[in-house]
Amino acid sequence: MTSSSSPSEAMVYLSGVDKIYPPDQAALRGISLGISRGEFVFVAGASGAGKSTLLKLLFAQERVTGGEISVGGYDLRSAGRDLVTLLRRRVGVIFQDYKLLETFSVLDNVAFTLEVLGVKKRERSRLAYSMLKAVGLEERVHAYPPTLSGGEQQRVSIARALVNRPSIILADEPTGNLDPDMSSAVFALLLEANQCGATVVVASHNLALIEELNRRTLVLDRGRLIGDFANPRG
Repeated sequence: MTSSSSPSEAMVYLSGVDKIYPPDQAALRGISLGISRGEFVFVAGASGAGKSTLLKLLFAQERVTGGEISVGGYDLRSAGRDLVTLLRRRVGVIFQDYKLLETFSVLDNVAFTLEVLGVKKRERSRLAYSMLKAVGLEERVHAYPPTLSGGEQQRVSIARALVNRPSIILADEPTGNLDPDMSSAVFALLLEANQCGATVVVASHNLALIEELNRRTLVLDRGRLIGDFANPRG
């Protein structure tokens, strides 16, 4: 997918996008790109390059200051609350700060996504347990987030993002607090979701991992898109 693709052709489409925080802090400048349905894309760059801001725009957690942006066919410049809610039902987000519900058990945190979608209680418990087992937390399903380590909280966040098989997955440094073995397991899950048709966008500064997986990589530097490599090793 090239930056000249149209919104109707892309799962993610940005044209001339700026994001300016008051009073005049430019987080993103002139970003134009397209991501096709079913692509797996890395967003690389140093801390402060704009990676997290870009993902927040794609989830409508932040709004653009200028330019065009659409995700899953939704124009996010003018999207109201109802439209954003519809979009978020299709998107799985792995946040850097986890955003877990502290008064919910691990199992209920993951099942909550399914409850919002109207899945029956027995089925959502089964699906939530299955996903927690996939990230190695089957022994912690009745624990509460404050009792978990940072790495465990991160794995709960990952399980929650993947449990409803979203059509778009946005992951912000998803393995930042995980050991190499668990990092590999998490990326195996992301790759499996991608093979099942999900569009996956991963923000990461782990160049070794990016090189190993050899997927399309967008490179940001101080808010500008300075590279778009379809095959970094090629």
